[in-house]
Amino acid sequence: MTPQAPPAPLTGRGLLLALLVTLIWGLNFVGIRLSVEGASPLLVVALRFLLAAFPAVLFVPRPALSWRVVLAYGVAGGALQFGLLYLAIHLGVSAGLASLLMQVQAFFTALLAAAALREPVAPNQWAGMAVAFTGMGVIGLLGDHHMSAVGLLLILGGALGWAVGNVLVRRFGPVNVLSLGVWSSLVPPVPLALLAGLTSGWSQVGHTLLGAGPGFWAAIAYMAYGNTLFGFGVWNLLIGRHGASRVAPLSLLVPVFGLASNALYFHEVFGPLQVVGALLVFGGLLLHVFGARVWRAARQALSGT
Repeated sequence: MTPQAPPAPLTGRGLLLALLVTLIWGLNFVGIRLSVEGASPLLVVALRFLLAAFPAVLFVPRPALSWRVVLAYGVAGGALQFGLLYLAIHLGVSAGLASLLMQVQAFFTALLAAAALREPVAPNQWAGMAVAFTGMGVIGLLGDHHMSAVGLLLILGGALGWAVGNVLVRRFGPVNVLSLGVWSSLVPPVPLALLAGLTSGWSQVGHTLLGAGPGFWAAIAYMAYGNTLFGFGVWNLLIGRHGASRVAPLSLLVPVFGLASNALYFHEVFGPLQVVGALLVFGGLLLHVFGARVWRAARQALSGT
């Protein structure tokens, strides 16, 4: 087996691309909530990936990976991540809150990458995880939300699927990320559409397909092309180049955009505890990503005086 090349430092251009992706993903939660209000969430996910796969799969070459890897990525980073997330929002979990809780994937990713890929987790990264996790706890447990244990478990399961997908990309990279995104999108549609028919009824599936308005299909297109193909294509490219533990924590900015967009569109109101929790999450992100650099600069400044 060819040894993995060491991850490159995250450049300014890479950081800007990651921020653009997090903005796209944050706005996506508005589309999710709108699309699952009158349709089976599993059918919505199936349609999202169907549009991401076709017609692109007819023109994009298959990735230079075994079918097992493509299948595993499609299950983890497609069916599990989004099937469980959409189902949680359909069951009443706030879309803004879901955008925050899904970022547990950053912690899962760093831990899985440390165990499977031997990527080191620095002390500042552990500290950043602790601070951000505290912020999530403040929002999730003390923020006056009525969220069931089932909803929370669904979100955590989706976050774990995302983390597994992140680590798979790093483990088997470098790979053509567009090819991986397109071909892995073939995996979720059939099983999720079947589950949608069995759980919601085939009449509801037919009603959605034949009677949905242009707003529904516009949301599906945004999720398929903006979120899936562009967003995850760029994200996976950054992980392959710079390492999962460096890139994944940047997804903690998704809830900043997710909470703000849901507040503007759905008029969600944030209480004082939610503001405190959001600040803790953002502070944890800064500590996780930039803590070591700040510490080194501080030591150099002190040693030079």
